[in-house]
Amino acid sequence: QVQLVESGGGLVQPGGSLRLSCAASGFMFSSQSMTWVRQAPGKGLEWVSNIDSFGINTSYSNNVKGRFTISRDNAKNTLYLQMNSLKPEDTAVYYCTQGGCVGNVCSFSRGHWGQGTQVTVSS
Repeated sequence: QVQLVESGGGLVQPGGSLRLSCAASGFMFSSQSMTWVRQAPGKGLEWVSNIDSFGINTSYSNNVKGRFTISRDNAKNTLYLQMNSLKPEDTAVYYCTQGGCVGNVCSFSRGHWGQGTQVTVSS
Protein backbone atom coordinates (compact mmCIF):
# COMPACT_ATOMS: atom_id res chain seq x y z
CA GLN A 1 0.00 0.00 0.00
CA VAL A 2 1.40 3.36 -1.05
CA GLN A 3 1.79 5.69 1.89
CA LEU A 4 3.00 9.29 1.81
CA VAL A 5 3.41 11.22 5.03
CA GLU A 6 4.26 14.91 4.85
CA SER A 7 5.73 16.84 7.75
CA GLY A 8 7.70 19.95 8.60
CA GLY A 9 5.15 22.66 8.00
CA GLY A 10 4.41 25.47 10.38
CA LEU A 11 4.04 29.20 10.85
CA VAL A 12 6.89 31.42 9.67
CA GLN A 13 7.40 35.09 8.97
CA PRO A 14 7.94 36.38 5.44
CA GLY A 15 11.55 35.79 4.46
CA GLY A 16 11.81 32.76 6.70
CA SER A 17 12.59 29.15 5.84
CA LEU A 18 11.09 25.72 6.30
CA ARG A 19 12.17 22.23 5.31
CA LEU A 20 9.37 19.84 4.43
CA SER A 21 9.75 16.07 4.46
CA CYS A 22 7.77 13.30 2.83
CA ALA A 23 8.20 9.77 4.14
CA ALA A 24 7.27 7.25 1.46
CA SER A 25 6.53 3.55 1.64
CA GLY A 26 4.71 0.83 -0.25
CA PHE A 27 6.45 1.30 -3.59
CA MET A 28 9.92 1.44 -5.09
CA PHE A 29 10.75 4.97 -4.07
CA SER A 30 14.22 4.84 -5.59
CA SER A 31 12.72 4.18 -9.04
CA GLN A 32 10.00 6.82 -8.85
CA SER A 33 10.11 10.48 -9.80
CA MET A 34 8.44 12.55 -7.10
CA THR A 35 6.50 15.79 -7.05
CA TRP A 36 5.51 18.46 -4.56
CA VAL A 37 2.07 20.02 -5.03
CA ARG A 38 0.37 22.69 -2.95
CA GLN A 39 -3.12 24.03 -2.42
CA ALA A 40 -3.57 27.58 -1.21
CA PRO A 41 -6.76 28.68 0.57
CA GLY A 42 -9.61 28.92 -1.91
CA LYS A 43 -7.50 27.70 -4.81
CA GLY A 44 -6.87 24.48 -6.67
CA LEU A 45 -3.82 22.28 -6.74
CA GLU A 46 -0.63 23.94 -7.92
CA TRP A 47 2.31 21.93 -9.17
CA VAL A 48 5.44 23.08 -7.36
CA SER A 49 8.44 20.88 -8.09
CA ASN A 50 9.60 17.51 -9.38
CA ILE A 51 12.71 15.42 -8.97
CA ASP A 52 13.72 12.36 -10.93
CA SER A 53 14.40 8.99 -9.34
CA PHE A 54 18.13 9.58 -9.01
CA GLY A 55 17.81 13.08 -7.62
CA ILE A 56 19.70 14.51 -10.57
CA ASN A 57 17.10 16.39 -12.61
CA THR A 58 14.85 18.88 -10.87
CA SER A 59 12.05 21.15 -12.06
CA TYR A 60 10.30 24.08 -10.41
CA SER A 61 7.33 26.29 -11.03
CA ASN A 62 8.18 29.88 -11.86
CA ASN A 63 6.53 30.93 -8.61
CA VAL A 64 9.15 29.15 -6.49
CA LYS A 65 12.20 28.90 -8.72
CA GLY A 66 15.28 30.23 -6.99
CA ARG A 67 13.71 29.99 -3.55
CA PHE A 68 12.79 26.31 -3.17
CA THR A 69 15.03 23.27 -3.54
CA ILE A 70 13.72 19.74 -3.97
CA SER A 71 15.89 16.80 -2.93
CA ARG A 72 15.62 13.18 -1.89
CA ASP A 73 17.36 10.52 0.13
CA ASN A 74 16.60 7.19 -1.50
CA ALA A 75 18.26 5.25 1.31
CA LYS A 76 15.65 6.73 3.67
CA ASN A 77 12.72 6.75 1.23
CA THR A 78 12.31 10.43 1.96
CA LEU A 79 11.59 13.45 -0.22
CA TYR A 80 12.41 16.99 0.89
CA LEU A 81 11.50 20.53 -0.02
CA GLN A 82 13.73 23.28 1.31
CA MET A 83 11.79 26.54 1.21
CA ASN A 84 13.67 29.81 1.61
CA SER A 85 12.64 33.45 1.31
CA LEU A 86 9.07 32.48 2.01
CA LYS A 87 6.28 34.80 0.95
CA PRO A 88 2.68 35.07 2.14
CA GLU A 89 1.57 33.67 -1.21
CA ASP A 90 3.41 30.45 -0.35
CA THR A 91 0.79 29.78 2.31
CA ALA A 92 -0.78 26.45 1.41
CA VAL A 93 -1.11 22.81 2.30
CA TYR A 94 1.82 21.01 0.74
CA TYR A 95 1.54 17.45 -0.56
CA CYS A 96 4.02 15.01 -2.02
CA THR A 97 3.00 12.59 -4.71
CA GLN A 98 4.38 10.35 -7.42
CA GLY A 99 5.03 12.26 -10.59
CA GLY A 100 7.41 13.00 -13.39
CA CYS A 101 8.49 15.33 -16.15
CA VAL A 102 9.25 14.83 -19.82
CA GLY A 103 11.01 17.88 -21.09
CA ASN A 104 9.15 20.81 -19.55
CA VAL A 105 5.85 18.94 -19.29
CA CYS A 106 5.23 17.66 -15.78
CA SER A 107 2.46 15.58 -14.31
CA PHE A 108 1.64 13.91 -11.04
CA SER A 109 -0.44 11.06 -9.73
CA ARG A 110 -3.76 11.74 -8.05
CA GLY A 111 -4.12 8.18 -6.85
CA HIS A 112 -2.23 8.39 -3.57
CA TRP A 113 -2.17 11.29 -1.14
CA GLY A 114 -0.97 11.92 2.36
CA GLN A 115 -2.58 14.33 4.79
CA GLY A 116 -0.37 17.19 3.64
CA THR A 117 1.44 19.66 5.83
CA GLN A 118 0.29 23.23 6.43
CA VAL A 119 2.67 26.08 5.66
CA THR A 120 1.58 29.51 6.83
CA VAL A 121 3.66 32.59 6.02
CA SER A 122 2.47 35.62 7.94
CA SER A 123 3.81 38.59 9.87
